[in-house]
Amino acid sequence: MPNEVIAPSTPAEKEAPRLRRVLGRWDLVLLFVVAVFNLNVVPSIAANGGVTVWLWIISLVLFFWPQGIAVIELAQRYPGEGGVYLWAKKQFGDFHGFLSGWCYWTNNMMYVPTIMLYFVGVSVFALGQGHQALADNKIFALTASIILLAVLVVLNIIGLGVGKWINNIGAIGTFVAAAVLIGLGATVWLRFGTDVTFADFQIPANPRFVLNSFGVICFGLVGLELASVMGDEIENPRRILPGAVAWGGVLSGLLYIGATLTLLIAVSKQDISVLQGIVQAVSHMGSRVNAVWIIAPFAFMLSISIAGIGSAWLAGSARIPFVAGLDSYMPSWLGKVHPSYSTPYAALIVHAAVSMILVIVNFTAAGVQETFQKLLSLAVVLQLVPFLYMFAALLKIAAQPSFTKVQYGKPILFFSGASGLVTTTMGIALAFFPAAQITSILSYEIWMFGGTLLFVGLAAFFFFVYGRRKAARKLDEVIAA
Repeated sequence: MPNEVIAPSTPAEKEAPRLRRVLGRWDLVLLFVVAVFNLNVVPSIAANGGVTVWLWIISLVLFFWPQGIAVIELAQRYPGEGGVYLWAKKQFGDFHGFLSGWCYWTNNMMYVPTIMLYFVGVSVFALGQGHQALADNKIFALTASIILLAVLVVLNIIGLGVGKWINNIGAIGTFVAAAVLIGLGATVWLRFGTDVTFADFQIPANPRFVLNSFGVICFGLVGLELASVMGDEIENPRRILPGAVAWGGVLSGLLYIGATLTLLIAVSKQDISVLQGIVQAVSHMGSRVNAVWIIAPFAFMLSISIAGIGSAWLAGSARIPFVAGLDSYMPSWLGKVHPSYSTPYAALIVHAAVSMILVIVNFTAAGVQETFQKLLSLAVVLQLVPFLYMFAALLKIAAQPSFTKVQYGKPILFFSGASGLVTTTMGIALAFFPAAQITSILSYEIWMFGGTLLFVGLAAFFFFVYGRRKAARKLDEVIAA
């Protein structure tokens, strides 16, 4: 049976722990949808008005499509566990591979907590009227976030064979929630029209807050690379990955634009909450068409979707420290797998523990919505760093005199690499512009610049400290031989 095929993890230099190939074609399509199409970023983007629709279109053409090209090409050239870590390592050397993987992992330490907070903001609507205020209660939000994170960690330690069903159910919840949202929007528009005019889609007089949205949009469009991080756990990746990337990409792009337009039609941008904007829109539209009953089941389905998103990113990003542990650039115990479930349990536990600490620290200094926005903005910067390497790798491959075609020819690789590299650079730079929810610009910039420097500095520390140990071990092996 395919699910019982065992494959070694390529980055390790000695015998590597064995991982099970449990991800099939439709597992990947659903994984891409639940990882890429994250309704939790739509409210923070739509809050800046109709101009963000143009930003979505620009990002889909200049960032998302090149991302799909890059993932397919690099996954074909360098199959194996690690994805962005492995690709940057092969093209630019060990340190750059480690830095790429490190940023990919640490970004998710910020991003996974935002998913937990969003889950809290939405799930209270499933409890019925009178419970919505709980989302702004720090103690309740913190407790619920930690419980959900612990549950997801346990399920993913049991294995992707179990954890993938959380992703799959989450993707189904995403489709249902998006269909309800967009369907209600179309019904309201057809019956009552809309107050939205062409002027709402023009660049505002003060575009400062809109600038932050571009980085968040690029961040919202990442995820096609996630399956390749788990490359040794895919059934026949060379055959099924390209089609899964294409399907996941098309579905996610259409859902994003549809959800943003619906939110703009249903709720005034001044009234959109970054945590509850989607449910606000459904509540408003449901009351207009006499379907208030739909709010609780919608919130329930959206909560399932959010749990699936958290599971997908937790499972995928934990593979980075796992591979780094095998490569001896981080403590070797991070490369351990569970004796019964064959999963990187140590990396999963560390990831969850650090995420919990970051949530607690931020809760002591800011409100729930500002905490959400600060964590999200720093996650944007760290998440996009591996994409600089990804697109630069395409340019380097295409520029090789001995270029050999694997999936795409030189022109497509050149255009995709250049377009993606420029767009990614802009997304990182614009994330440093504060969003409307930020109350103190100074504290925001300290958080952004300080956080970026801290995590890059930690990457250098781990690489060179544990890199020396790796070099010493190699020397001992040569002497012993």
